[in-house]
Amino acid sequence: MPFRSLGLSPKIVQSIHDAGYQTPTPIQRAAIPHIVGGADVIGIAQTGTGKTAAFVLPLLERLASTPSIGRHVPRALILAPTRELAAQIDQAMGQLARNQRVQRVAIFGGVSERPQIEALRRGVDVIIATPGRLLDLMRRHVDLRGIRYAVFDEADRMLDMGFLPQIRQIAAALPKQRQTLLFCATMSKEIEKIAAEFLRSPQIVEIGRRANPADTVTQWLYPVSHSRKTDLLIRILSDRSLTSVLVFSRTKHGADKIARKLNHAGIETAALHSNRSQNQRTAALNAFRNSRVRVLVATDIAARGLDVEGISHVINFDFPPQPEDYVHRIGRTGRAEATGDAISFVTPDDEPSVKLLERMTRKTIERRKLHGFDYSENTRLQHVTPASAFSNSERSRVSTWKPRPSSRRRVRG
Repeated sequence: MPFRSLGLSPKIVQSIHDAGYQTPTPIQRAAIPHIVGGADVIGIAQTGTGKTAAFVLPLLERLASTPSIGRHVPRALILAPTRELAAQIDQAMGQLARNQRVQRVAIFGGVSERPQIEALRRGVDVIIATPGRLLDLMRRHVDLRGIRYAVFDEADRMLDMGFLPQIRQIAAALPKQRQTLLFCATMSKEIEKIAAEFLRSPQIVEIGRRANPADTVTQWLYPVSHSRKTDLLIRILSDRSLTSVLVFSRTKHGADKIARKLNHAGIETAALHSNRSQNQRTAALNAFRNSRVRVLVATDIAARGLDVEGISHVINFDFPPQPEDYVHRIGRTGRAEATGDAISFVTPDDEPSVKLLERMTRKTIERRKLHGFDYSENTRLQHVTPASAFSNSERSRVSTWKPRPSSRRRVRG
């Protein structure tokens, strides 16, 4: 099914083709006609399936077909849980609106308010924002009474992060007569509650199974003691065929510690977490995207909304306690039609969380051991064996982690 059959104008279809995309993803095929038709929509899909484009494209169509109500009055609001996701939505909209005159501003913390306020004063059609900074600016600089289209992206993540009171404050400032879109990876009872509050007779579009890991991700568990996790990680990453690796740490301090040890071992690494300034976070992401570092160590701030093409592996250095967090983490690889690998280190303390995940997914995850690695707790790594020095049998184990080529490119969110 081509994009032109989804109710999008030739101008928007041309922008899509100019960007090098030809075929819509399933969530785009299912959601775009409903949104273009004016319905409220709940979109549920696994991460990496093109959810952002699924609302950006029809939103651009709706903006083009409705007159502006004043130069200084924004008509659309997109709310996102993290700065990184807000910036990515802003970038995607800029790319897909290249043939339209759509003024937009991204509003989030960690950077100066002044450029954001100046953009609002000049006048914008679309506000892309995180809840905290938007509320700060609503006191003096943002008027939401002209909003006709509201999007709550990664709504489940916003609830996980405790943003429900802020979301309710923002929703109360919106006109009651509006089109509302809610996108999430999982549909919990809490999501159903806020959907009942904010949406009117929504169309529910669900792609794939709820809360199950992407089928394109191969998953393994590596039982290991806590004291040996860092050495095991260094040994795995000494294989250069792991080209783009996202490592998850439970804490900010842990992420910094892991990054320091990997860099000391000669593995190019950056860290991403909420204690880093916005400039530091942007620099870390850019270095990872541009392959200046091949490992990014992150807390769950990166589990949602991080859109980096070609992540070959996700490694859960600390196993997440909740199945939903596991799903969102491993969804950073195997995005769209690509494939990827997810490796999780599991200590005895993690076994209850593993059992909970396996019950939820109805799938037993294979347990493995790295051939030739000394798992005894009283052993300390003296040096890193380069991948080229592995024995043939050991290389055969490591080589199974090579990234597999993605298939035909699609519009990605």
